[in-house]
Amino acid sequence: MDWDELWLDVNIATLDPAQTGAYGAIKDGAVAIKDGKIAWIGPRQQLPEIDPFALPIQRGNGGWLTPGLVDCHTHLLFGGSRAREFELRLEGASYETIARQGGGILSTVAATRAADEEQLFHHGRKRLNALLREGVTTVEIKSGYGLELATEQRQLTVARELGRVHPIEVHTTFLGAHALPTEFQHDGDGYIDDLVQRQLPTLAQAGLVDAVDAFCENIGFSPEQTERLFQAAQALGLPVKLHAEQLSNQGGSALAARYQALSVDHLEWLDEAGVKALADSGTVAVLLPGAFYCLRETRLPPIELLRQYGVPMAVASDYNPGSSPLCSSLLMLNMACTQFRLTPEEALTGLTRHGAQALGQGHRIGHLAVGMDADMVLWDIESPAELAWQYGTGPCLAVIKAGAQVHRG
Repeated sequence: MDWDELWLDVNIATLDPAQTGAYGAIKDGAVAIKDGKIAWIGPRQQLPEIDPFALPIQRGNGGWLTPGLVDCHTHLLFGGSRAREFELRLEGASYETIARQGGGILSTVAATRAADEEQLFHHGRKRLNALLREGVTTVEIKSGYGLELATEQRQLTVARELGRVHPIEVHTTFLGAHALPTEFQHDGDGYIDDLVQRQLPTLAQAGLVDAVDAFCENIGFSPEQTERLFQAAQALGLPVKLHAEQLSNQGGSALAARYQALSVDHLEWLDEAGVKALADSGTVAVLLPGAFYCLRETRLPPIELLRQYGVPMAVASDYNPGSSPLCSSLLMLNMACTQFRLTPEEALTGLTRHGAQALGQGHRIGHLAVGMDADMVLWDIESPAELAWQYGTGPCLAVIKAGAQVHRG
C-alpha cells in the first residue's frame, strides 16, 4: 500500500456519524495516513495485507485514538489581568455591575491597547502550548479587546502569525462588536457605523478575518445593531456567529439563524422558538460551561430542547480573562457533563465534530474517516468516557496534526 504511516494496536473513537455504536468506536483498529489525510481506517483484522518493512508503523499500546480536539470559542489574545474583578465577584459584585462601572471587557481593552505584538504573541503561544498538551489541534481566536482599528488589527495579525508558526491550526474571528469603547460610550449606532464602514472592510481586505461575531445582549449590542454588522459581513462573503442569550433573551439566536450563522454561543436564556430557528438553519449551539461556572450562573441552557430538535451542541472553553479564565479544553469535558448534564459522548462530540462544524470545517476535521485530515490524539485511557470523568491526570500521549506528530506526552 502506498501509505506514509500506519497506526496499530489502538482503539479508535472515530466520532464518525456513519459509524454505529457509542463513540463510533473501533476496537483493535488501524489507521493509515497518506499526505496528511486518513487513507484507511477500520478493524485491524480487515487491514489489507502490507509489507511491515515498507512503511513506518506507530503502535498505540492499547491506547485510544480520538479526533484532535477543536476549541471553537476562545478570546486567547489579551493584555493584563482581571484577578481583582475575580475578587470583586466573590465579594458579591455581579458581572453586569462590574461592566457598567468600567471594568470587565473595557479594562482588558485598555491593557490590550497598551500591549505590543511581541507581548501578545508571547502570551498567546504559551496559551496555545497549554491547549496542545491537552490534545487541541484546532482553535478559534477572537479579537474584541481593541475596539478600534489598530488594536483589532494587531490582535488578528498576531493570531494569524501564531497559526503560521504553531502546530495548532488557528481560525480568526473579528469581534469588534464586543463592547462599546469609551470613545463611543453613548453612541452605539455610531460605533456600528465605524465597524461596518471602516474596521471590518479594512481587516477583511487584509485577509485577517475568517468569521464575524458580536455580543448581542442587554449590556452589549441590540439585535438591530447586530443585524447591520451581519449585513456588512454577508456583503463581504464572511460567515457570522454570535454571543447570544447569555444574560437575557434578546432574540439573537433567531436573528443569527436567519443569516445562516455558523454558531450561536452561551445560550442560557435561549427559548424554544430560538432552538427551532437553530435547528432549521443548521446552526451549531456552542455551550460554554467555563463561563457558567466562573460566573456562578444558575440558569442552564435548554439542553433537552436542543436534543429534542437535533441541534448540534459544541463545547468550548471560552478562554478569556474575565468570565472564563480557564485555558483547558479537557476541563470543559468534565464541566459539560457535571454542569450541563451532557453525556461523556455528547461532550466529546461537542469538542470534536460539532466544534469543527461551528468553525465551518466539519468537512475536513472533527471526526476520523477516510479523506479527513489526520488530526488525532492518542490517549492513555481504557475508555473514551475517562476523558470527561477525571481531570488533571495528563492522559495525552501524542498529538498528530495532518499526519505529523506535533506533541508527545
